Order: sequence, then structure tokens, then C-alpha cells
Amino acid sequence: MFTPQGPSLRELAVQALSSVEHGYDLLAPKFDHTPFRTPDSILDAVERALTAMGPFDHGLDLCCGTGAGMEVLRELCRESATGVDISAGMLAVGRDRLTAGSGDRDRDRDGAAAGAPRLSWVRGDALALPFGPVFDVAVSFGAFGHFLPEQLPGLFAQVHSVLRPGGRFAFPLPAPAPPRSPWYWAALGFDAAMRVRNAVWRPPFVMYYRPFRLGLVRHELERAGFDVELFALPEFGPRPDGSPRCRMVVATRPDTPSHRTGR
Repeated sequence: MFTPQGPSLRELAVQALSSVEHGYDLLAPKFDHTPFRTPDSILDAVERALTAMGPFDHGLDLCCGTGAGMEVLRELCRESATGVDISAGMLAVGRDRLTAGSGDRDRDRDGAAAGAPRLSWVRGDALALPFGPVFDVAVSFGAFGHFLPEQLPGLFAQVHSVLRPGGRFAFPLPAPAPPRSPWYWAALGFDAAMRVRNAVWRPPFVMYYRPFRLGLVRHELERAGFDVELFALPEFGPRPDGSPRCRMVVATRPDTPSHRTGR
């Protein structure tokens, strides 16, 4: 699962016993050599799907980490792309990597070319975003496991507040693995281990794979005032029952205020 350039088992153990912020500061230099980085196949699929919905001027990568989503926004946005993350270490790696143009998806791209959007990196909490309603599109990749279900209303309200009317919040959401799959049991075991770890060790390290499910997510996005659409990502094909293996969720801030109940 890990390349020789990735973290050792000891390094991962130290990270897992740290806070989320400090853990990712420690992991940052080797993060892109782990399976935790969003695969290029997903990044490319989301980029293709969003290209048809653009153009966009200003984009936000929520919980940007080392900047995989910033690479997507750099292709989608005409004026600026902003990455926000709680980990200074992850931001530093992302800034250096995209500035140098050394990312795997950058080899045929020149981030300093004429017409390329301005890239900004901001250290901040996704639950208290330091922006006004200035973005046309927001994306997020692989970060939602760091939020407990009860935090989703606050998270989605924050994203809603930084989008312009008509702005879109988009992210991929793979279908859950079936019980017969080894990935189902791996996720179940990982979440169980994290619950035990957080019950006996402080500070907590919030990272759970299973609670972020489509039904809950759609409900909370709508409660936050979004109009929600689902788009199959055809690159990943269908499941045996015909449903998509991976969807892109697109939540749009309406041009007029929502009057939904339950807000």
C-alpha cells in the first residue's frame, strides 16, 4: 500500500497518537506517497464533470491538504484558487509542490503560464472559514472523515456562506463497499480501532470512513440551504445493481434565499 518513500509504521503510529492538526503536520512531507491521497482517476473525473458546468472565476479547495484539489481548481478557474487547511505542514508542502510544478498531474502543465489563476494558501478551520461570499465553486477531496455527523450542519453552513449565489460545492462520493468486500471489513475495523483509540487517548484524532453516507449528506446539505444534484462519474462504471460506483455531489447555493424548514 505504501511506496518506499512513504511513512514507516512507526511514523504512522506517532501520527495516529497526535491531534489531527499535529498528525498531518508530521505526515505532510510523505503524504503524497500514501494511499490516503485522492487517486488521480477521481480528480480527473471530477475535473471533467465540473468543466462542463463552468467557467468559474474563483475556487476554494476545502481541507486542501497537499493540494490535489488545487490542481483541479487551477484547471477550472480563471482568476484564483484558494486552498484552506488546518495543517500548516500540509499547506507548506502543497504550496511548494504546485509552485515548483512537480506534482504528478503537473508534468505537462505550467502553473506560471499566462492565464493561470492566482494560487493562495490559507491556514484555517473549515468550521470557521475566514472568507466572505466570494467563491464560484468549492471542492473537497477525502476530508469528510475528519468531521463527526453532528458537525456536518456547521460545516455545510460555512461552505454555503462563502459561495456566491449560484455557486457550487462539489465533491466525489464513492458508493459504500458491500459486506462481501474486504474494503467493507477494513473500513469497519479501522473505524472501530479509531473509536477505541479516542476513548482511551487524548487528544482525539477524528477520522472515520463509514458515517459519511449519501442519505445523511444530502439531508444536511438541503438543511443548509443548498439545492442538491447527483451526477454519476461514468469512468468508474456501475455496481451490480446498476447504481454508480462513484457519484459527484453538486450542492448549489440558490440565487434567492432558501425558505426550507428545519434550518
